Amino acid sequence: MTVLEARGPARAPGLELLGKSGGSGYQDAPGLVRRPDGQTIQITPLLYQLLDSLDGERSLEQLADELGRRCHRAVTPEDVRCLLDQKLAPLGLLGEADGSAPAVQKVTPLLALKCKIVVSDPDVTRRITRPFAGLFRAWTVVPVLVAFAVTCWWVLWEHGLASATRQAFDSPGLLLAVFGLTVLSAGWHEFGHAAACHAAGATPGAMGAGLYLVWPAFYTDVDDSYRLSRWGRLVVDLGGLYFNALVVVAVMAVWMVTRQDALLLVVATQLVLMLRQLTPVIRADGYHILADLTGVPDLFHHIGPTIAGLLPMNWGKPQPLRRRARWVVRAWVLVVVPLLVWMLVLAVLLLPRLVATAWVGLQKQGSTLSTSGQAGDLLGVLAATLQTVALVLPVAAITYQVVRLGRRGGRWLWARTEGRPTARRATVVVGAGLVALLVWAWWPSGQYQPVRADERGTLREAVNVSAVRGTAAGPVARVEPPAVQPIEGVEPRTAYALVPREGTGPTLLLVRAEDGTLHNVLTDGTSGTGVSFPFELPDAPGEGDNQALAVNTGDGTVVYDVAVALVWVTDGAVVDHRNEAYALASCTSCTTVAVAFQVVLVVGDSDTVAPSNVAVAANGNCVRCVTTALAVQLVVTLQEMPDEELQAQIEAALARLDGLEEMEDPYGQVKAVEDEILTMLVDSGLVEGRETTASTATATPDSAPGTTSPSSTTTADDGSPGSSLSTTTSSSGRSTTSSGDTTTTTTTTESTTTTTT
Repeated sequence: MTVLEARGPARAPGLELLGKSGGSGYQDAPGLVRRPDGQTIQITPLLYQLLDSLDGERSLEQLADELGRRCHRAVTPEDVRCLLDQKLAPLGLLGEADGSAPAVQKVTPLLALKCKIVVSDPDVTRRITRPFAGLFRAWTVVPVLVAFAVTCWWVLWEHGLASATRQAFDSPGLLLAVFGLTVLSAGWHEFGHAAACHAAGATPGAMGAGLYLVWPAFYTDVDDSYRLSRWGRLVVDLGGLYFNALVVVAVMAVWMVTRQDALLLVVATQLVLMLRQLTPVIRADGYHILADLTGVPDLFHHIGPTIAGLLPMNWGKPQPLRRRARWVVRAWVLVVVPLLVWMLVLAVLLLPRLVATAWVGLQKQGSTLSTSGQAGDLLGVLAATLQTVALVLPVAAITYQVVRLGRRGGRWLWARTEGRPTARRATVVVGAGLVALLVWAWWPSGQYQPVRADERGTLREAVNVSAVRGTAAGPVARVEPPAVQPIEGVEPRTAYALVPREGTGPTLLLVRAEDGTLHNVLTDGTSGTGVSFPFELPDAPGEGDNQALAVNTGDGTVVYDVAVALVWVTDGAVVDHRNEAYALASCTSCTTVAVAFQVVLVVGDSDTVAPSNVAVAANGNCVRCVTTALAVQLVVTLQEMPDEELQAQIEAALARLDGLEEMEDPYGQVKAVEDEILTMLVDSGLVEGRETTASTATATPDSAPGTTSPSSTTTADDGSPGSSLSTTTSSSGRSTTSSGDTTTTTTTTESTTTTTT
């Protein structure tokens, strides 16, 4: 029995009429109704007037008269019949003939939250969030926003995040704490929306969690805010971001007490979350802010009508949206639709690379997980588990979305082509073509390669499919090494890495000496007896040489070695001084840094000037470790010996490097002292020429803690970034040696910090 067979049509039990939408972008403001299941529906003014007239007593003729009187137009009973059966009944707004509520199903919009789980029902939500409504008073909002702006400026522009990142990633416990605070802040964000509802005069609904695409997400039901004014809805939209700002201010306050730099990473994560929420492409806060500013609640619903309105045959037809709202929606559609299509195509093309990268990452994390489990390292197990989930989710998200969009689009096209054989056949052909393209894009033909460290990840590389397919044996993208300006008169030396092809044996790093012989710098292997460290340590520095050697075999420790030397060369002696920085690590959750700074001042002429500057960083059996070597060498030729005052100024400048390991930017401090010394010499008029080199080396952690595989790269770079590490204990010594016409003054500082993991 249809509703028209009843004596008088009636509204569904529990249906609420919320009135006209405030600040609407439509020519005629639509009406809002809320069904018993909590879903708010927007209907045209005509349907709203008809729904308001339904009382279960009036007949179709009486309803037609009433509706005609309200709308000032002629309405027949047949018109009412059509509106009831074809418009209101499918929306679940009419009661059944027996007076019961109809069976309805919530509409699932595009890119909506899935798999919702209610954590707090509406009553609980109202009770726990109502006290926070006071945070939206002006005397609270203004100071919080000022403190938020100052904190962001200080963290990003003054303090930086280098030390915070180092501290967090050196300690799995701190990293998990940052992750936990970030997750909790996402829930706190939803508290902000619910509290904003109270502050604006609306009533929040249930709170819970679900899956957005396939990513976990929290949600708050704020459908009641649709009956608010435009300003009230914007307050609700911005409430979550305001609570993120509260987190930033609170974290800054805690940092001021504890001075734990790892906490500042929470500031960075909050800013990232806020920027993500502000994007209008997906159904985030930015999408709802734009919708409420224009007065158009569901922008995705207008994609089809907007595209159709751009066609020439539809020009000049009446438009439901006002002029300003229409232009905003058009601009949004013209940006979002190509962007979504591009993202979908890009995701399909890059899925093989993501699968390969995830597979390699899973193997590494599996090894780390096994090692941490055997060692009883609970924090290590949790960290590896989280990284494993982070590797799997993107692949699952892309696969799920492609399948879901294909299934949803197929059903829609199948329904639209019902009764149209030609159109249906064309649909089948197009669908088969799309499936063929997917098979072509995903069929293994060399494109399943993990993302390499030397790739930049630009859009040009991403779309260069031809460079990916069929090139399994070669690199996907070639990155030219940075140009190195060699010092004139210095012959480059070749280093050889000898790796056994089969069986077991040591891996050797050899350097050819001036006489042509090969000098073994490092040995990767434990075949030797009585050596616990898996590297052969470098030779001791010779006369006039400078060497920083940081060796770390202690788990959870920080070893810092700094060597600073000032060398005077007179009477035409050979300038072949070596400046070396070696950072060698074989430990877990450890940091090893070596910094060598040598200033060579040549007084008068010298027939041979061939200094060398070396930085080597290597890991063996190293898990979650940071290993860095920095070598800076300054060679200056002077016309004559400086006076005692200038010599004292140079030594005073070098003395400022005492305690270098406790400074926030060691490299920057070294370069500052170097520039200061050079400025002194230039101002004195003694400088004939200047040669300076800087070498840095960084070793990455081993992929498998059970193997020994040192990895090091050395570059000549005069502008490499520094490293910021904190220490708690230090010892320093100063020695002076003199031999013939060469005098060397050396200052060394060594510091070790033990941290708890």
